[in-house]
Amino acid sequence: MTLNRAPAAVPVEPSPSVAGPVEASSDYLTRMDADRDGRVSLAEYQDWLSYAFTRMDANGDGTLAPEELPGGRGKPVALAEHRQTLAERFARQDRNRDGFLDAQELLAPPQ
Repeated sequence: MTLNRAPAAVPVEPSPSVAGPVEASSDYLTRMDADRDGRVSLAEYQDWLSYAFTRMDANGDGTLAPEELPGGRGKPVALAEHRQTLAERFARQDRNRDGFLDAQELLAPPQ
């Protein structure tokens, strides 16, 4: 994995709340760290990586129906299910098990 890619399999785009493209690996920590404490909490991680879900949920019901999914087909996906998947990924990346991701953990591939 190169250092300028997102640690997740979600397509990389900046959050609508943060203008401009991600230019360097350090941008991920800066942009995900909503409270600016130098680390990324589970909620910050889930919020950042849920922007695509939110944009795709055209009717705002918290579930991606088949017609809202890429290709217009597939099994419905609930936001809670999506966030749980992200929580599992976060846990694999949180190597020191402190409940936060620092820059090194954020950029490392999940275990």
